[in-house]
Amino acid sequence: MTIRISFFRSSLLAATALLSGSGWCAPQTITVAWRDKPPYHHIGQGQPQGFLLERARNIFSLAGIPAQFVNEPQKRIWANFTHGATNYCSISWYRLPEREAVAQFTAPIHEDLPHTVLISQDFVQRVTAHPTLNSLLDDPSLTLGVVEGVSYGPALDQMIKSGKIRIMSRTVETTLMMRMLAVGRASFMFVDREDLNYFRPREKLLQSTVQFDFPDMPPGMKRHIACSKDVAPETMAKLNQAIAATGGAYNPGHSVKPK
Repeated sequence: MTIRISFFRSSLLAATALLSGSGWCAPQTITVAWRDKPPYHHIGQGQPQGFLLERARNIFSLAGIPAQFVNEPQKRIWANFTHGATNYCSISWYRLPEREAVAQFTAPIHEDLPHTVLISQDFVQRVTAHPTLNSLLDDPSLTLGVVEGVSYGPALDQMIKSGKIRIMSRTVETTLMMRMLAVGRASFMFVDREDLNYFRPREKLLQSTVQFDFPDMPPGMKRHIACSKDVAPETMAKLNQAIAATGGAYNPGHSVKPK
């Protein structure tokens, strides 16, 4: 009996040592931050929802990576990356050089449609009189409303920077900028089509604004999951495998499939 007990104890200790050694470790829970951006990810009826939030949950689940999803403002998210947050990811971001300096990116999870132009009712004729976006952005008599801290994609960001247009930059949510536009605080603004399709039927003030498309609008950008630099290559590989298995960059939540 004594021999059997000793053998059992030895076997248990050996198994415990194997599991706690370099051959195995429990996956760490990753904090996954998302910002309020309807209809991609937002609070609706008191609950987190949105087609890209649901997609991200599915990706982490399929990858077998424990994740705690939290709602945080955009500035805090990128401050966390800049200041060395660990075991930290955030969903639905454009991949830009300044962001790659503080974070690593998965394969794309979504491809935006090209931005559209939303015009204040008082400026419709003056904006639409321009044949191209480049011409519009060189008109110093008009004011472009810009959400501070937001990228419209490298190409459009550069066009704005190089233009002669007056800029009204505000640290506000896109919805508030749309409302400011509707009451004439700016002549026009660039809008994500998904944002506009979501908000316009819900915001009575926006009914007076006019949507317009220019032929030289840059193509839509791809969105990725950004993760802190300490997230292991194996974890990033699992996320990329799950992204591929769930449809890659195209998301069924698109109202129109990108070309």
